[in-house]
Amino acid sequence: MSTETLAPPPVHHHEDDLRALALRHGLSVSGARPSLPEYTRQLWSRRHFITAFATARLTAQYSQARLGQVWQVMTPLLNAAVYYLIFGVLMNTRAGVPDFVPFLVTGVFIWTFTSSSITAGTRAISGNLGLVRALHFPRASLPISLALQQLQQLVFSLGALVLILFCFRVTPGRSWLLAVPALFLQFLFNTGVTLALARLAARTPDIAQLMPFLLRTWMYVSGVMWSVEHVLASNHLPHAVLLALECNPAAVYIDLTRYALIDSFTSAQLPPHVWAVATGWALVAAVGGFIWFWQAEETYGRG
Repeated sequence: MSTETLAPPPVHHHEDDLRALALRHGLSVSGARPSLPEYTRQLWSRRHFITAFATARLTAQYSQARLGQVWQVMTPLLNAAVYYLIFGVLMNTRAGVPDFVPFLVTGVFIWTFTSSSITAGTRAISGNLGLVRALHFPRASLPISLALQQLQQLVFSLGALVLILFCFRVTPGRSWLLAVPALFLQFLFNTGVTLALARLAARTPDIAQLMPFLLRTWMYVSGVMWSVEHVLASNHLPHAVLLALECNPAAVYIDLTRYALIDSFTSAQLPPHVWAVATGWALVAAVGGFIWFWQAEETYGRG
């Protein structure tokens, strides 16, 4: 007579029981998305990395060029020269616009601030996949640092802009201080859009190829080379088109900076809706873009 040793029946642990066991022992899912307040705290704790990363990228951007950082100023100036020749001279958009050269250069510099931030945002994740996959950190650090890089570049450009204003006898005044809150609101707007496009482009890289065409179209309707006010006053456009032109965020931030820096615009009456629209766009873009980017935090660098 032989005896058999019966194996105990397998124990099937319910998934919820395993999750509770893991939580009881302080375990968590690797790469899980933290809560929004915790994510914000993590991001703030890495503020020095964000600043250093932005500065390093700005320094390396033109490191291979002979003129180096001079191109940070030369690029928008050359763009302004081309636009002056085509639009100011050939198409005569300068007619009726006082201080057209300061008007044009200011528009080009401020537009470049937004367009460069958006372009960089489309490659914030895909262009740093090695970093994303190797290290654990809030992924929002990357698009925010790229937006900060463009702000740092704008500071260099503003030095050239001030010299141009002086050359065309535009004198500084108290209104110049208004450029600070205007550019701050624009930075918030740029950062929010950069975050949103970073998420979109992380899943759909083709957006980076489409973006130059979209940005070029946006630039043409933003009053960079022509006066939005003159177009609105001289054309009988549908109300929806007028509203879209007046509330276009790029045009709003360009107008605010022009009103702050250029005498002939400062003396005019600034439309009362401009500051409210600028603030609204900045808050909606910054808060909405940040939350929308955070919602996909655990997907970046995977797949």
